[in-house]
Amino acid sequence: MRATVIYGERDIRLEEVPDPILSTGGDAIVRVVAACVCGSDLWPYRGVQPTTEPHRIGHEFVGVVEEIGADVTTIKVGDFVIAPFYDCDNTCINCRNGVSTSCLHGGWWGADDRLGGFADGAQGERVRVPHADGSLVATPSQPTDAQIPGLLTLADVMGTGHHAAVSAGVTPGSTVVVVGDGAVGLCAIIAAKRLGASRIVAMSRHASRQVVAREFGATDVVEERGAEGVAKIHEMFDGIGADFVLECVGTRESMEQAVASARPGGMVGYVGVPTGGPIAMQPLFGRNVGINGGVASVRGYIEELLPEVLSGEINPGRVFDLELPLADVAEAYAAMDERRAIKVLLRP
Repeated sequence: MRATVIYGERDIRLEEVPDPILSTGGDAIVRVVAACVCGSDLWPYRGVQPTTEPHRIGHEFVGVVEEIGADVTTIKVGDFVIAPFYDCDNTCINCRNGVSTSCLHGGWWGADDRLGGFADGAQGERVRVPHADGSLVATPSQPTDAQIPGLLTLADVMGTGHHAAVSAGVTPGSTVVVVGDGAVGLCAIIAAKRLGASRIVAMSRHASRQVVAREFGATDVVEERGAEGVAKIHEMFDGIGADFVLECVGTRESMEQAVASARPGGMVGYVGVPTGGPIAMQPLFGRNVGINGGVASVRGYIEELLPEVLSGEINPGRVFDLELPLADVAEAYAAMDERRAIKVLLRP
C-alpha cells in the first residue's frame, strides 16, 4: 500500500510500504477514507522537532473496517469508524479516569505498539489499529460524503478545541477569548458556544479565518498581538480581561498572551502543543489566574459530539478549506506550512 513517510525538514514522501496485518487478536485493519495534515505535523516538517530517521506520519483518520482480530467484539467488518489521534484500550484506570491519552496499554500511530505489532501512520491507505474495541468509534450508519469532513475533525481538532473549553471551565453567559486561529482554535469557538458563552473573541489576523470564526460563533475579532492585543481585550471586558481564555497555539508568546488576557480569578484552558520555553509564574500567582489542560483525550468526547456533527448542529468540517489526493501529500504540507490553507483533507 501507499503511505506517507517523513525524511527530514520539508521532506515528505509517499512510498510503497508493507500492507498491515492482524497480529494480536484485538486489532483491526481499517481502509482509510479520509485523513488530514495536523498543525502539530508541521513541527517535524519545519525541523522544530528533528527527524532522526525516516518514519510514518499522520494521526487523524476515518475509514471502513476491512478485517478484525478474533478477540474484537464491538467493531464489525464494514463499520465506518472514527479513530482518535492515539491508540487506547479505553478500559485501563487512566482511560476510566478520562485521560485516555495516558492509556497504560496504548500508543501512537506510525509506531510500534506495546503488543509487538505496528500501528500504521494515518496518512496512508490502510491502518492497523491495535485496540479496535477501545480506540475506534463506529458511526450508527454509513455517512454521506458531505459528513466525512466533520467526522474527521472528531479524530483530533474538534475534540481538542472542546478540551480547551472544558479544561477552562467555560460556563453559560461567560466571556471567552480564543488565542489561535488554526483548526483547533476555530473548533474551540464552536466548543465555547456549545457551552453557552455569551461573548467569544477570536484573536485572528487572517481575513479568511475570521470569516470561519464568525460562522462558528465568534462575536468579536481582535487582530492585535502582544501588549496591544492584551490591552484591547482588557478594554472590551471592564478593563480587567475575559472570564476564560483558550490557548490553542503552544508558543511561549501565545501562552503569555492568554494568561495576561484573563481577568483576575480567570482560567486558561491550554491545548497548544508546547514548543516554547517556560512561562513566568508570578502573573498567575499575583492575579489568581489558573491554567488547566494538556493533550486532549478526544476519545472520551467522540460520542458526545458525534450526534451534533451528524445532524449538522455543528459544522467543524468547515475547517477543511483544501482537499487533495493522497498522492499530493507533499503539497498538503506545503499549503499548511505557508498558511495557504487552514487544514488539508487527504483522500487516498
